[in-house]
Amino acid sequence: MEESRENWGSKIGLILAMAGNAVGLGNFWRFPYVAASNGGGAFMIPYFFALIVIGIPIMLVEWSIGRYGGKHGHGTLGPMMYLQAKQAMKPKKAIIVGSLCGMIAFAVTILVNSYYNHIIGWSLGYAVHSLLGTYMKPGVDSAAFFASYVQNPAMLIFWVISLLFLAMAVMKGIQKGIESWAKLMMPTLYVFGIILGIRALTLGSPVNPDWSSLAGLNFIWNPDFSRLSWQSAIAAAGQIFFTLSLGMGIIHNYASYLQPDEDIVTSSVATISLNEFAEVILGGTAVIPIAYAFLGPEGIKGSIGLAFMALPNVFTNMAGGGIFGAMWFLLLFFAGITSAIAMYNYLVALLEEDLGIERKKGAIIVFIGYLIVGAPIALESVLTKSANLFYFTEVDNWIGNYLLIVLGLIEIIIIGWCVKDSALEEMNKGGLWKVPKWFFRLFHQFLTPVTIIVFLVFFTRDYAIAGNFKLVPSYVANMPDFVIWVNLARLVVFTVLVIGFIQSYKSIKTKYKEEIDNNKVKSI
Repeated sequence: MEESRENWGSKIGLILAMAGNAVGLGNFWRFPYVAASNGGGAFMIPYFFALIVIGIPIMLVEWSIGRYGGKHGHGTLGPMMYLQAKQAMKPKKAIIVGSLCGMIAFAVTILVNSYYNHIIGWSLGYAVHSLLGTYMKPGVDSAAFFASYVQNPAMLIFWVISLLFLAMAVMKGIQKGIESWAKLMMPTLYVFGIILGIRALTLGSPVNPDWSSLAGLNFIWNPDFSRLSWQSAIAAAGQIFFTLSLGMGIIHNYASYLQPDEDIVTSSVATISLNEFAEVILGGTAVIPIAYAFLGPEGIKGSIGLAFMALPNVFTNMAGGGIFGAMWFLLLFFAGITSAIAMYNYLVALLEEDLGIERKKGAIIVFIGYLIVGAPIALESVLTKSANLFYFTEVDNWIGNYLLIVLGLIEIIIIGWCVKDSALEEMNKGGLWKVPKWFFRLFHQFLTPVTIIVFLVFFTRDYAIAGNFKLVPSYVANMPDFVIWVNLARLVVFTVLVIGFIQSYKSIKTKYKEEIDNNKVKSI
């Protein structure tokens, strides 16, 4: 049954909002250290392979699933995937597929945002500290400053401010809230990125003659083929999922607010183009050359340390460092907010659909929920007086990396191998450009699923080698005091997944009870 749903107010608003969903911390925080840690230029080869073979086909699939689901009144992934699966299988099997997909999307939007929002808060806090010059004072060690920052309960105010910002944006709805903020934040983000990129390329060699910013640019664009490995290929596939927000359910949610005949092929290409410009051109041109010029090739491989420990040290020693530091952290803040809004809106849409809760009340409930699920991130640092963040790491290992790929595989199998030609027809509906049948056959039915399966097999193997399946993972084996935080993270992940499956199952069963009970598809 069709339901009246709010739609995007303009094409540019839609594209900027969807690009904002994709352009996030993955572009400016995650991409530089993942690329640097996996060979620089050598990483870019599997990266572009994964973009073409995995990123583009799945982006088209998720836009298509979302628009189709929105036409039938759905904004969350469980019912959407049920609608797709039941075209090729009996309802009692389709509800399992829908529930599994809804389960993963539910876990992602709750748990990825549980730590993602903290990073957004850190970014806002560091922007303020950059302007005040707090971490730039003589004798202040940037690593020690970060450790003291995350251990200080007073700094949680920036996390709460970020959550309030998200709540207020989502309360106002699609056009007045999400779309309006995307129109403001996305251009600002690109301006900051371009300014930082220009500054990066004019640094010269401030520390070591061999560590120039241009050498950093060469590092990321001149591939050393000896550095190619399965590890770099797996990292590239994971980065594509994270940076494009694939396998999260949030592209589907945004696409559910499209008109039934909205051109999704052109919009998908525009979204990917804006994301790649932000990631490869701005992220690669600004962050890596700046870090390389001051820290050298080994100093740019630092995960959280690169953004919040290494770069603050760089800004301390750079002319105008306070201003450029504030720009960098505000860029992170804006990028993070535009993605976190999408995850926040997914949960609000879930409350609207399943419980009939009005949007403003739903936004308040989600705000309280994020305070609860984000508490362990803060408590670990405050109670242990440490910046190790093992709870954060373990949640990210399973929710922010592994399960995204699993969901992408389920989607491509259902669309490419089960729904087949009718999925292609839906994808091309209203499109100025059309996805050719040969492309659908080659990618959606063959290359994309096979490639994801291969990556997932090697990903699983690497997790096993790294000891991630052990009761006590290898990375925490020598620190017994922190094992409890790792296992708490696992317990939370498992619990949220179970709740997500039950919620999705009940949601689908409520809406399609008759046909599921009869195990016979009704015409929709």
